[in-house]
Formats: sequence, C-alpha cells, structure tokens
Amino acid sequence: MSAPLLEAVGLSAGYGQSNVLRDIDLTVGAGEAVVVLGANGAGKTTLMRAISGLIPHTGEIRVDGKVVTKVRPDAMLRLGISQIPQGRGTLTDMTVRDNLRVGAVSRKPGPDVAEDIDQWCTVFPPLGKRRDQIAGTLSGGEQQMLAVARAMMSRPRLLLCDEVSLGLAPLIVQGLFEVLARVNAERGTAVLLVEQNAELALDIASRVYLLEVGSVASSGPTEEFRSNDAIRRAYLGY
Repeated sequence: MSAPLLEAVGLSAGYGQSNVLRDIDLTVGAGEAVVVLGANGAGKTTLMRAISGLIPHTGEIRVDGKVVTKVRPDAMLRLGISQIPQGRGTLTDMTVRDNLRVGAVSRKPGPDVAEDIDQWCTVFPPLGKRRDQIAGTLSGGEQQMLAVARAMMSRPRLLLCDEVSLGLAPLIVQGLFEVLARVNAERGTAVLLVEQNAELALDIASRVYLLEVGSVASSGPTEEFRSNDAIRRAYLGY
C-alpha cells in the first residue's frame, strides 16, 4: 500500500508559549477530500498554518511517506501542496492577472501558464472580465474566486482550504464549493477543508476529523458523521 499524500503524526503547534494543537494525527490520501470540523477556537486554522509551514510545530509532517524537514510555504508548494488561506490573502496592489501569475511561481515559465490563466478566467467569469483590474478593488466573493484560482495555478496535488465560505453570500459559497468538488473529482486534486459550513463540506468530503480544544475528538467516514445525532445537531443544524 502506498503512503498517504499528506500525513501529520503527533503534530502540536501554537503561538508563543501557548500550545493550540496537541498530538494531531491526520492523513489525506492522493485524490481524497477530507474535512476538518470544529467550533471556533478548536484549532482548525492553526492546523492549516502548521501544515503549510506558516508557524512552527513539533511532531512530524510527511509527504508521500517522507518527513518534510523544512516545512515552509515555498517548500510545501514545490511538493505539490497549495493553500487558500483564511482571509483570502489577495495581493491587493496587483492585478488579477499578476495574482494568477504569482500562483504559478513554482512552475517553469511558458505558454501553459497563460493557458491556465485563461482557463481559470473561464471557470470564474468575473475574473475574466477584470484581468487587468487591481485585485484590492474586487468584491469579497471575487477575491475568494481569485484565491482559489491562484492556488490552483501551481497545479497542486493537494489543496488546503481554510474557511473558503467565510463572510460570503450563500450563492457565492455554493459556486465555490461546486468548483472545489469538480477540482477533486475531475482533476484528482486532493482537498483538505477546514470549514464552518459543515453541510457543504460534507457533500465534498469522504472522511471527517472533528477537532475539539486542539485535539482530534473523533474521525471517520462522512456518513458516520451525518448519522450521528449529536454531531448533526451541533454542526449541521438539524
């Protein structure tokens, strides 16, 4: 059996002297979609920041079964792991086109980069209409479209999605999740979602991790979580 694409083993992380995550074990297989659920303050964003190399950690992060000794965003990107950060992370002083070019920084320059820009401007028509517009002047929904497209410009094997739905109108959120579902199903891009909108996330994911106060409280197939009355009431609202 091949090793998981991404594996966290005994992962702990935090800020300063405060440890937010404690001994997290998590895996994402090639082409798999996994969601991390949890209340505000459970450590979901800290988990994504540790995996992508934005904050220090203890424990191990493995890619393709090999321990990543220098977990930094640029190193993870070269390993095929790209992130849509919470808050979008749009380069607000640059145009839409240049934001997308930045997303392809790990690739060799060539006509295929321009082709991918055209492709993502087709997937998200508002971006196509605003290619030369300064990104900071886009609406919140358009900036999130740009964040998704920019992350996909590296042609990642794994996409880390941190609260894609945050602060957006339901119609925009629905469209973004439809794109993520297609990215996973049609391109085979693995997806690790941290998400408050549990219902939409569970429609994409095959497995779930539930974080409570910085630790994994439970994990398992999506359908187990849908049929669990307590989890359904807490995270699905019915």
